Amino acid sequence: MRVISKKTLVSFYNIYTTSKSSLQSFYKEVEATDWEKPSDIIAAYPSADVITGKRFVFNIKGNSYRLVADVEFKKKLVFIVWIGTHAEYSKIDVKTVKYVKSD
Repeated sequence: MRVISKKTLVSFYNIYTTSKSSLQSFYKEVEATDWEKPSDIIAAYPSADVITGKRFVFNIKGNSYRLVADVEFKKKLVFIVWIGTHAEYSKIDVKTVKYVKSD
């Protein structure tokens, strides 16, 4: 799978430094996989939440952080939509949150 975008992860872990190793591991694991359907993700990440057939929430660093991603199975893309602390996650609508490009 191809992760879009690593820059989003780097920007986040430069601020939340305790997330760095977990996000780097997540990135490497996802890049090395070939998911074809939602159940493939759940098999690899049993704690992930399926929001829709293509939107998933991943627990990062023991659930300290949450990562929302849209997965395009046919295109082999994992698009990072949102990442934040667990407390920040409680304040968003995971079904409608959209990626906001930062400068």
